Amino acid sequence: MTKIQLIIADEIERYIVSGKSDPLCSAWSGNFMERTHRARDDLRCALVDSVRRLTKGLKHEPLPVDDSASLTRTKVEPMVRGLFPRSEHDVVLATLEKSVVFLTSANIEPLLLKHSFDSSAWTLANLYLASLGVKLLGKDAPRLAGFSEGTTCYVSREYFTEDDPFADFIVHEASHIFHNCKRATVGLHQTRRKEWLLDIEYRKRETFAYSCEAYSRVLECGKCPAERQALASDFSCAVRIQDERVDAVEVASIVQEAAAARNGWKIILARCSPPRTKSAVAKTGCVQ
Repeated sequence: MTKIQLIIADEIERYIVSGKSDPLCSAWSGNFMERTHRARDDLRCALVDSVRRLTKGLKHEPLPVDDSASLTRTKVEPMVRGLFPRSEHDVVLATLEKSVVFLTSANIEPLLLKHSFDSSAWTLANLYLASLGVKLLGKDAPRLAGFSEGTTCYVSREYFTEDDPFADFIVHEASHIFHNCKRATVGLHQTRRKEWLLDIEYRKRETFAYSCEAYSRVLECGKCPAERQALASDFSCAVRIQDERVDAVEVASIVQEAAAARNGWKIILARCSPPRTKSAVAKTGCVQ
């Protein structure tokens, strides 16, 4: 191998084990656009080859549902109706119901090859590998069941075999769309002060998602207020969240408060919204 080929091989290896790539594609020849295309082709083909090698002889069973949009709508509809005014329900639901992509053996390769971002393609590869129970690409690769980007939610095939009664990857990932997507993107009126679908404090984004996920299951399984409060207490009794980005005790507290409220979704939103500024408080004369 020539020196340049060795450098490219090192870049490919670095990408496969870490998901990191050089934004300038310096190892490849040509102008910037040529380097970008060559690097993308080499990195993505290597990623697909690695996934093929690690999953040789393994394959997902077909999805147990024919209509993923209908399933998604059923799961997210209570959340949307609890968080948005009636006039916006149809628009938000139409966005969310087509947002979920289940990663399977049938679609993983084209998704990896066509995805816009190298780092995200690497994350999707690891999400897929985890769903088949095989070794991930790198020692620091996250073991995920879902991943959201823009208005798309990539969900593991494990969704259909998950046995945690408080888990719902669809609701978790769909809730991230609220802070990833601007109102104008889906055709809603947008202002300088109301830019995103929902205003979620940056450091509380995962707290919001985990709270929505657990509360959705509380509502789905609890048929009356007493049952819902009992389920929320059950959720708080065990540490179910293994994610250093969130405080599991805080999530449990939010879910318990939500279960005791008439509209628990508004409780979750209030607990995860940015602090109100002094100017906003002065204009309204109160703090909510």
